[in-house]
Amino acid sequence: MLENRTPSARRSLVTGLVIGAVIAAFAVTSTNVLSFVPSAKAQIVTNQPAHMLSFADIVDKVKPAVVSVRTKSEAPQTMADDESSDIPPNMERFFRRFFGDQAPGPNRIPRNRRSSGQGSGFFISADGYVVTNNHVIDKATVVEIVTDDGKTYTAKVIGTDSRTDLALLKVEGKTDFPWVKLATQPPRIGDWVLAVGNPFGLGGTVTAGIVSARGRDIGAGTYDDFIQIDAAVNRGNSGGPTFNLAGEVIGVNTAIVSPTGGNIGIAFAIPAETVQTVIAALRQNGTVTRGYLGVQIQPVTQEIADSLNLKSQEGALVGEVQPGLPAAAAGIKSGDIIIDVDGTPIKTVRELQRKIAAFRPDSTVKIKVIRDGKEQLIEVKLAKLPEQQQAATDPRAPQKKANPRRDDRGDRPDRDDDSRKERQSRNERPDRNASELTLSQLGISVAPASEVQGANSEGVIVTDVDQQGPAGERGLRTGDVILEIGGRSVTRTSDLNDAIAKARSEGKSVILLRVRSQSGTRYVTLPVGKS
Repeated sequence: MLENRTPSARRSLVTGLVIGAVIAAFAVTSTNVLSFVPSAKAQIVTNQPAHMLSFADIVDKVKPAVVSVRTKSEAPQTMADDESSDIPPNMERFFRRFFGDQAPGPNRIPRNRRSSGQGSGFFISADGYVVTNNHVIDKATVVEIVTDDGKTYTAKVIGTDSRTDLALLKVEGKTDFPWVKLATQPPRIGDWVLAVGNPFGLGGTVTAGIVSARGRDIGAGTYDDFIQIDAAVNRGNSGGPTFNLAGEVIGVNTAIVSPTGGNIGIAFAIPAETVQTVIAALRQNGTVTRGYLGVQIQPVTQEIADSLNLKSQEGALVGEVQPGLPAAAAGIKSGDIIIDVDGTPIKTVRELQRKIAAFRPDSTVKIKVIRDGKEQLIEVKLAKLPEQQQAATDPRAPQKKANPRRDDRGDRPDRDDDSRKERQSRNERPDRNASELTLSQLGISVAPASEVQGANSEGVIVTDVDQQGPAGERGLRTGDVILEIGGRSVTRTSDLNDAIAKARSEGKSVILLRVRSQSGTRYVTLPVGKS
């Protein structure tokens, strides 16, 4: 048959036959492949319940309780020329809050102007109580909320707490607002969460993610204990809730990490347990009062633990007990390590701060301390936290230099030649055995405080520090006063030398100093090696 056709016709016919054969082969192969797909797996995919693949049921349940919070203010503000950012001073480098005063900067100028802001919030009761962030409504003269169905209401500020960045609002006139509950159990890392809010003023928006971490300290304040989530959170989500899959609020969104101001998957929420305590106090009193112990505390580092022969780094080390306050009245002393409050183990400084603050003033609590290697239980009646109480000294922070006064000759006053020679001899001792550790090797020079004009008679004062030496690296500064070393009071330079020699002979690698500076009293470790 092919012989009767033209060459072009023959080529077309052959091509068609080849293509048809390929298609037939592919069909057979495909049929064979599909025939090997287990029917059970196909059944699972086909019959999987639709609600297992969607958060829609949860969203339908909780979204009506989430509101947009709008504010107006006529207070003077410092605004950027480009109006592009909103960053509180204490988080300017790494964290962007959504609303609040702008930090001073090279391109920012003060302006008296009426400003407005937008955030999020949510009803916690049918009679109109709304939770949001303090920084959302801070300095606002008018606060309005817009519900999910588009209705606008004027809200009254019941109370605020800047320490936890929470605020409580009240909408009057209705008793049937949709509302949501705070979770009673903390979430686990890896749990699914939904963030609902008003990003960029767009209105109710839902994003999903997981709990990335708990107990985050982001440098926002003393009581940092944030939940980290990776659900998309942006400007305008502040004050909005984060839900678990039961539709309960596990946290209130408050901050993000972002180099641009937009979401990069790192957001922080105030835990529900904190919200519950603070909002209850605001609802009852309009303010939050916290218990106060009256001590300066610092972390127990590994070196401090080693120097005190402790088994772990857990607890909070008391650097100074403030006279006339609860801790002093109860008998707590400098050098005590607080390890438990009312049956709750204390592992870090922040845990102690949060635990004490959770008690009401005048509460009596049982505090367990380690003193001289032994545990003691002390009852303390707490006072009220002062409104302007300064943060405890961070031993890692650089201390302000306090140079002892000098006379016109550039030398220390009230010190004769003999005392100078004695100081030089005690600090250097050139005739000592080469294996001994000198103060100059530690990068420090000291003198009895009694020999320095304007100083107290207690301890020895640091007269010079090599910032590149061991003492400088551990935070000692000129003007600091060494009060104790190895748990014993220091009055002379020789006390320091003797304590170092003793520590080395006992095989210790560090020695513990109690040091007073302008910012408070703290403990510092110095490496002494081994003899």
